[in-house]
Amino acid sequence: MLRFLPFILAHLRRRTARTLFTLLAIAVAFLLYGLLAAVKNGFQASVELAGEDRLITMQKVSIVEPLPLSYEERIAAVPGVRLVTHETWFGGRYQDERSILTIYPVPPSTFLAMYPEYRLPPEAAARWLRDRTGAIVGRTLAHRYGWRVGDRIPIRSDIFPRSNGNYTWEFDVDGIYDNQNRSGDTSSIYFRYDYFDEARTVGKGTVGWYVVRVDDAKRAPAIAAAIDARFANSSAETKTGTEKAFIQSFANQTGDIGAIVTSIGIAVFFTMLLVSANTMAQSVRERTSELAVLKTLGFGDSLVLALVAGESLLLTALGGAIGILAASLVVARVGSTVQQYLSSFLLTPGAIATGVALMLGLGLAAGALPASRALRLRIADGLRR
Repeated sequence: MLRFLPFILAHLRRRTARTLFTLLAIAVAFLLYGLLAAVKNGFQASVELAGEDRLITMQKVSIVEPLPLSYEERIAAVPGVRLVTHETWFGGRYQDERSILTIYPVPPSTFLAMYPEYRLPPEAAARWLRDRTGAIVGRTLAHRYGWRVGDRIPIRSDIFPRSNGNYTWEFDVDGIYDNQNRSGDTSSIYFRYDYFDEARTVGKGTVGWYVVRVDDAKRAPAIAAAIDARFANSSAETKTGTEKAFIQSFANQTGDIGAIVTSIGIAVFFTMLLVSANTMAQSVRERTSELAVLKTLGFGDSLVLALVAGESLLLTALGGAIGILAASLVVARVGSTVQQYLSSFLLTPGAIATGVALMLGLGLAAGALPASRALRLRIADGLRR
């Protein structure tokens, strides 16, 4: 089939302006697809990467209501629980009001054990365990602000004043962590809970929520029910669910991003299908007599069908490749800025593979009707035109 490539390219050059505009339209469609895929990944990556064996225990009334620190030992005593740690929303800002950070006070040892996907050099982990004012910073965040290990960074909290009435907290960067998952979090700050609890003036002895690892993910619902039963009718009743459901609840606050992206994608590609199909139909109509001559020269119906379909596929593949490449460049260019709000604003290999499948599907669909007409063309009818 490759030996007919010059023949196909010659047909595409027959109406150069029409071909270029169609190519540009397809490229724009795949550029939009790539950007939407990166946005979707930014909203949903954390949900997809959530641990199947991790539960979240929070206040039954609302996540903004704290839980007593004393619950940690009682949760750890529930049969089936392997490990317990906790996190608290700090509400930090850096430099100006627009620089909102995701920052949490945590107990270092149990936190690192709970999230082995966070890659922190051993010397950095040891330093964090020794340094009461230390913190670890995600690589994306460190790159954005130019932070290095050993820097001292001031963070202003929206919620917690220190004992001296000042809302500004200072932390030493003890380490910069990576994530073994490309779409995983690398734009948060974690600092020591013991330092936080001693220095704050409100909410002492409380935490935001507990993260619980169970010994068997299949028993997670039963263990969650056992945890909640332990604190039933207390002053701070709990609600326990999977980590995935916990993260999904935050994502749902901005709407069903997956459905929105899918709807936009369907509309765009349906439009592109009409454009491409119209281009191919016009091309085949203009070459009716030429196709008849090809059949007269011995080109079989299947070969004529393949030539028309190949022309459609080549046009779509070229436009799609340009669009996906442009999307990759845009995502790489603006990624560091957007990742302040979407930590996983990435064009993943899976999204690119889906894009390739869409190119093939769009090319075949756009060329299906013109190819079938070429297949049914009778030599006499074609020469008569």
